[in-house]
Amino acid sequence: MASHEIEIILNRQLADCLSIPVFITDTIGNLIFYNEPAELLLGTRYGETGEMKVETWSTIFKPLDEQKNPLAAEGLPLVQTLNDQLPHHRVFWIESLTGKLEKISVTSYPIIGRMGKFLGAVAIFWETKDT
Repeated sequence: MASHEIEIILNRQLADCLSIPVFITDTIGNLIFYNEPAELLLGTRYGETGEMKVETWSTIFKPLDEQKNPLAAEGLPLVQTLNDQLPHHRVFWIESLTGKLEKISVTSYPIIGRMGKFLGAVAIFWETKDT
């Protein structure tokens, strides 16, 4: 892992211990980590993809709206948090790299350092059983 602020490192350590999928980005939206539960849902391991730019991760996993039409990156909670540094939530569909459709709930929040500096963002998500 590249050199990151302690708050990013602590969020990554927490994500490693959680049983729900987690994404962590830097301030410009580069995906700098996702945990094992996210790997299972998305259909690929972090070790295989490594860090990804927002233009890549926001489309590679094919987010879809409620009618299963493509969802623009600007409609994703994590991208919204990156833009305004506020928490966001949304339910939408994704098509994994294996072609499996999943309805997920996503909540994102900013990572704010001790000095009030914006350091990145986190998205936690889980499969939604109601279809």
